[in-house]
Amino acid sequence: MKRYEGFTLLAVDDHEHNLFTLRTLIRKHMDINILEATSGRSALEIALKETSIDLIILDIQMPDMDGFQTASMLKIRKKTRDIPIIFLTAAFKTEEFQQKGYEVGAVDYLLKPIDDTQLINKISTYFRLIEKERELNRILEERVAQRTLELSQANQYLNNIIEHMGEALLILHPNGTIKFANPAACNMLEYTANDLKGMAIGDIFEEETDDTAGAFMGTWLEALIRVGALKQIEARFIAKDGHRVPILFSRTAITDTTAQISDIICIAKDMTGFTRTNTDA
Repeated sequence: MKRYEGFTLLAVDDHEHNLFTLRTLIRKHMDINILEATSGRSALEIALKETSIDLIILDIQMPDMDGFQTASMLKIRKKTRDIPIIFLTAAFKTEEFQQKGYEVGAVDYLLKPIDDTQLINKISTYFRLIEKERELNRILEERVAQRTLELSQANQYLNNIIEHMGEALLILHPNGTIKFANPAACNMLEYTANDLKGMAIGDIFEEETDDTAGAFMGTWLEALIRVGALKQIEARFIAKDGHRVPILFSRTAITDTTAQISDIICIAKDMTGFTRTNTDA
């Protein structure tokens, strides 16, 4: 049974008879697409023009541009640099050419006169490797797609929670300006989300000590750096019309890969109508 349907091989040799021999031997065992070139230059043209070439069998001794030069040119082009190259050489030249061939990017050698078993075994080996690589890539792509879907669903779920949560949520820059406000925060403060974005926390917040921006920029940030999260405090939001809203207020630091604070998450619960206590929970 013939295998590897859909694979493409480029055979390069300046002798038509050698190309005929290669083509005949391969098609006895494989149902693949075979492209042919009789010079290094025409091989480059074909390789750059074709959408996909899986393997190149390249004769070394050719006039004008030999196999080494052709391989070097293929390896410096992004489109063709990863195509495996099997060099084709006469047996008496093997030792002379072998090291140089590997240096310019060959993965293997075939000897003239061509042995059909050796030819098919070598081609099959590289096609099997390509099949495995494609299967691994397919599995990886499926996993990435599944993970992307899961993350998207998780983000939608989280966004839904944030949109509908009863507590006010503010995300702050480390410098104390507001990056994000959820609907509950906007309702509590009587500002739109766009109005709040970029405002300083000190403009809408009062601690019980009346130490506003200074408390945030000094005590808060230093404490967050040390412990990552602070206990709830009783405080007041200053709404747009100036009235005060009593709240229970908590702060948590989010750090980046360098352990620097990237965001500060603040959650405030409206305590209007509740008996005020010095809650330290």
